[in-house]
Amino acid sequence: MKILLAGGGTAGHVEPALAVARAWKVAHPGDEISFIGTASGLENALVPAAGFPLHLIPKVAIARTLSLSLLKVPFQLISSINRTRKLLKGVDCAIGFGGYVSGPLYIATAITRTPLVIHEQNARPGWANRLGARLTQHLAISYEVNSTLFSKAELTGLPLRADVIEALEKASPNWRTARADAKREIASRYGLSPVQPLVFIFGGSQGSQAINAVIAQSRASFESRGISILHGVGKSNALPESTTDYRALNYIEDMALCYLAADLLISRSGAVTCAEATALARYSLFIPLPVGNGEQSLNARALVQSGRAQIIEQSAFTPEWLDAHISDLLKESGNRPDEADASGAGAIDKIVKIIERAVGI
Repeated sequence: MKILLAGGGTAGHVEPALAVARAWKVAHPGDEISFIGTASGLENALVPAAGFPLHLIPKVAIARTLSLSLLKVPFQLISSINRTRKLLKGVDCAIGFGGYVSGPLYIATAITRTPLVIHEQNARPGWANRLGARLTQHLAISYEVNSTLFSKAELTGLPLRADVIEALEKASPNWRTARADAKREIASRYGLSPVQPLVFIFGGSQGSQAINAVIAQSRASFESRGISILHGVGKSNALPESTTDYRALNYIEDMALCYLAADLLISRSGAVTCAEATALARYSLFIPLPVGNGEQSLNARALVQSGRAQIIEQSAFTPEWLDAHISDLLKESGNRPDEADASGAGAIDKIVKIIERAVGI
């Protein structure tokens, strides 16, 4: 069979799609799997690196505010749908994970009558998936959704990356040992202390200038307390100078190891981050992205309710606030058990079964 996946834009859309593609390939090694994306998305790096073909379609860029660019949207949409229709020739099932690239796919599957499966990562579905949900009954969600058609979707959880699942399986027999081993490995690799508290900070795959600015002004405070920082600043952001207590990286490859090693996670609360923090992290401080439809606050809800995370709005996240609360955050983390939550490990298998039902296997 031929399977076409759409997961483009950010790592939050691409990584779950790749996890499902890898799992489908294992279960059905003879099938042909490919992706669609746009020229500006992170899929251009991640999909080819994973060994899957990537087909590009015109991006339909819908501005969040009124502007002249909205006049181009109908023409972009028609062009994108037409290109996607051609790519759907011979495809047995299309799988969408939301984002700009998924909207044209959903419309094209309705025109070509191609079976469609949709996975929604966030606790509040985006516009593309809300549209797609009207065109298929094969829906999966990462978090409970109490409104829209996704309230009837199957709760599968979010597909975790292979390295996260591997780290989860290795840590499960003895979490304390796994965390200690991970901290020693991170300390050796990045020149940090193996005994000081370690705070792992990042703002998503592109980084966050707002978070980076607060951390830049807080480094002296961290250093005076004997706290080490591993900081993912984002690919396009300037790389600050590293010291014995602070290491900055543009992009972090070994995320699973960092989650395990960290005494505290400070980050955005995207769907992927929350799922990975559920699986591996001990305690988290989340700063939800202040744009969008509020999904990042909802994504972190279960972790907050279980006492494994705290949320602060970006406007309140200041160097002064962090200086006043960092000791309490680390203390709270130390009071949490070493064990995390392995319940997300089965998400991929559940989604594969939904796809199999959609194609009649």
